[in-house]
Amino acid sequence: MALLLRTLARQGVCVCRPQGSVLFRHAAPMGTTAKEEMNKFWDKNTRLNRPMSPHISVYKWSVPMMMSITHRGTGVGLSGAISAFAIAALVLPGSYPHYLDLIHSLSVGPFLLGLAKFGIAFPVSFHTYNGIRHLCWDVGKGFKIPEVYRTGYTVIGLSVITSIALAAFF
Repeated sequence: MALLLRTLARQGVCVCRPQGSVLFRHAAPMGTTAKEEMNKFWDKNTRLNRPMSPHISVYKWSVPMMMSITHRGTGVGLSGAISAFAIAALVLPGSYPHYLDLIHSLSVGPFLLGLAKFGIAFPVSFHTYNGIRHLCWDVGKGFKIPEVYRTGYTVIGLSVITSIALAAFF
């Protein structure tokens, strides 16, 4: 709609109702198009030898950066997994014990079973502990750089310990 109105305004056409009330006031044609502005932007960045930002090579990897990326990834993964399991429970034939027996019949070794349990427990525990860390930040606590690193390492350590414990007990 905006493109249509802009095109009409550039051609000097005024869109009016029959009673004379103006739907579209005097629209000044734009000096440049979005494509021209984008080309000017990229030409300037190329001329100044600027990298595309944000670019992986510009940043030094740090614990807070990795914690943020992992928190987002575990959130997306957990919500996707929960949604997939919910849809599977609704759509697939059979009941939960049927599929549990199917998994037992695969007779995977204890190492792979423990690794699978750890793989399920780690995203849950990491996202939970890091969510608590974010809640502390919402209150205004822990923003100093040493505290950010200390709480980051604490979240990682607690997540690994909790995941190993959950994998061992269940």
